[in-house]
Amino acid sequence: MLDKALQQALKPLMTRAARGLVRLGVGADAISLAGFAVGMGAAAAIALQHYGMGLALLLISRLMDGLDGAVARATKPTHRGGFLDITLDFLFYAAIPLAFALADPAANALPAAVLLAAFIGTGSSFLAFAAVAEKRKLQSLAFPDKSFYFLGGLTEATETILAFTAMCLWPQWFPHIAYGFAVLCGITIAMRIAWGWQRFG
Repeated sequence: MLDKALQQALKPLMTRAARGLVRLGVGADAISLAGFAVGMGAAAAIALQHYGMGLALLLISRLMDGLDGAVARATKPTHRGGFLDITLDFLFYAAIPLAFALADPAANALPAAVLLAAFIGTGSSFLAFAAVAEKRKLQSLAFPDKSFYFLGGLTEATETILAFTAMCLWPQWFPHIAYGFAVLCGITIAMRIAWGWQRFG
């Protein structure tokens, strides 16, 4: 829901940073892989209950996730890069709830499982819509720079990072935040199913 506004606000800064990275010879795929590694470091820190460090690494990882696309657009976007970016993103988003479950299994395992199930729903509806949209040669007007049809909802990347941030700041409230965000994911899933049903009818 907030992704488009945030991307537009950050675009000038990301574009300047991307040009500097391109001049240094840094490629988009390298940034994607490095950002994923930092994200896995965030998950490891959270699992060890180092929540402040986990939050810092998490935010750095997401900054790099924004930079890889900006670098790709400043050079030449590739299908491989788009595939790598979305695959690593989904693995990162799954790793953070799992990390909280490992940090305190007794309190967090069930809400983490519920949130991961919700993430499967948002991810599958997202990718299924994109696959069919590609067959129909549809393009997203909201996110024209993405490598495939980018379908929004209540729980996009920005909202997910805000939820993860709240979890790191108040880890004792993880179950409540996870259940609440899972409900929002459920609404997003229902919206996407309705959109797909209508658009592909």
